[in-house]
Amino acid sequence: MSLRTLNLGILAHVDAGKTSLTERLLYAAGVIDAVGSVDAGTTQTDSLALERQRGITIRSAVAALRIGDTAVNIIDTPGHPDFIAEVDRVLGVLDGAVLVVSAVEGVQPQTRLLMRALRRLAVPTLIFINKIDRGGADAGRTLAELARRLDVKAAPMTRVSRPGERAAVAEPDTRTLADVLTADNEALLAAYVADESCLTPRRLRAELAAQTARCAVHPVFAGSAMTGAGIDALMAGLTDLLPASAGDPAAGPRGRIFKIERGPAGEKVAYVRMFDGTLHVRDHPTGGRDRITALHMLEHGDLVPRDRVAAGGIAALRGLTAVHVGDAIGAADDLPAHHFAPPMLEALLVPAHHADGARLRSALAQLAEQDPLINVRADENLGTAVSLYGEVQKEVIRATLAAEFGVEADFRETTTLCVERPAGVGEAVERLNTPSNPYQATIGLRVEPAPPGSGVQVRVPVDYRFAPLYVYRTLDLFKDSMGEYIRDALRAGPRGWPVTDCVVTMTESRYSVADGPPSLRGPDSTAADFRKLTPLVMTQALAESGTTVCEPLARVTLDIPVSALGPVLSVLSRLQSVVADQVVRGDEMTVVATLTAAYAQELHRVLPEVTGGEGVLESAFAGYRPVRGALPTRRRADSSGGDDSH
Repeated sequence: MSLRTLNLGILAHVDAGKTSLTERLLYAAGVIDAVGSVDAGTTQTDSLALERQRGITIRSAVAALRIGDTAVNIIDTPGHPDFIAEVDRVLGVLDGAVLVVSAVEGVQPQTRLLMRALRRLAVPTLIFINKIDRGGADAGRTLAELARRLDVKAAPMTRVSRPGERAAVAEPDTRTLADVLTADNEALLAAYVADESCLTPRRLRAELAAQTARCAVHPVFAGSAMTGAGIDALMAGLTDLLPASAGDPAAGPRGRIFKIERGPAGEKVAYVRMFDGTLHVRDHPTGGRDRITALHMLEHGDLVPRDRVAAGGIAALRGLTAVHVGDAIGAADDLPAHHFAPPMLEALLVPAHHADGARLRSALAQLAEQDPLINVRADENLGTAVSLYGEVQKEVIRATLAAEFGVEADFRETTTLCVERPAGVGEAVERLNTPSNPYQATIGLRVEPAPPGSGVQVRVPVDYRFAPLYVYRTLDLFKDSMGEYIRDALRAGPRGWPVTDCVVTMTESRYSVADGPPSLRGPDSTAADFRKLTPLVMTQALAESGTTVCEPLARVTLDIPVSALGPVLSVLSRLQSVVADQVVRGDEMTVVATLTAAYAQELHRVLPEVTGGEGVLESAFAGYRPVRGALPTRRRADSSGGDDSH
């Protein structure tokens, strides 16, 4: 019997019970002997000490089970907004998802954000109304909220009896299924009207699967992850209603690295989802020197060594030392892109003991492998800057450094992450054997502005005669190395912020060798000479061009009760927002506005108060604008006085 593969994401607002649901599914499939407890810290997927301590999921985890002829890889994702980037990376590798909603709390803020993301990426999704055994549970009310607040077409699959009691049960009930499925299917409706008996349970199930795969409808199951009520029906829905992986194992390899962790010996372990093709042990999937030294796949709860992973599969790869989260394997231009906003905050992280500086940077480098959006930037003058989504993420990073790396560190105040753009054209050169140049190299650089959002473009139009090929071996390697040096030099502009939206051109290059021509006579030039001279020349070029400090903007979408419009508009006015749209839907409305990232954080903080806890905020990066007023300077790690940062 050939196995189908289903790569399944489980998503929810924090505390809705998705990790408990994962445990229950593993138990029901016979993978574990007892259901773990989030409160007791005994779950399979929350393996970090901090996850067990706080009772929340911080990093995505992969588990595996088998339901009939379907092998299911479950990816348990974080529910806290500070770890939304982790969810983002998972969505692009899923075949389907289960969105968990509490029957007590109903649709919560993160529920709405996750549903929007699932619909945007067209991920077929089942909904599981959890906690029917808890006091205050109301599956009917929650079902109504799904249609009203999530704007989804729900297909109820179960009926709840004795809600709010430990003995609550969820029984199959598809009485309304025909009405749901015929609403947007004229052919099915005509057949139903002509002969009601033609819509057999088998035909309805097949039509439900087809509409689910198109994200036209979302089957809704109810139950309890704690007691197991309704779990059998949900498991049947996973295999019958969600589309299994599709892909051609014989095609060229095409996949994505979505998770990186470290093994017991500190080795890098990269998790890949294969969309097409097959990877084998000893393959070189990234095109470089790295090759796969070991390959493991999850089977019945354990990582089992295998010699290959084919299309649709997920595997843990060892030996790929240079890969990062998000890297593509093979031709992956059409793979789903990430949609969540990049972090717009940063904080400097300072070791409690000065001697731990190198250990701190090494530890943060490993954390950046697991979450590249924290974007660690270490500088002798600026200290170690970490990009962030929120305050909880700071606590997690600090606790992880202490628990996993033995490094005590403290964050300075969180600030907005600004950038600098060249204000004009600047050019500088340092030539060999001149008093101002301590290095055995000649480098000339020109920097000029580029369109907003274009990033950094590097051009190295250097003749091979003026590149030290005895050091770099090939002209292409020299150009790649210079590009790396230049980008490193742009990590901190005149006011300390990253420099972007510019074109940097290498205008001169010379080197020296002991026996003279074709370049200049002198001590042999080394790679270190070019690497160390580049930031000096770049600094001079930026000084001539000048830079404009720009702050990030956020485009926020607010879902609020109509009754809260007045207070919300008052807050938006105080925060200097530009309101772009207002749409009323019954007793709720959506407000779209643009404001600075700094003010967006303030809006996020006060929104629950002015909306009675009913407001939902979704934020997206909206570009940069020049800072108005005093220009902010990036706080330095050794500063202890007043706050000169933005």
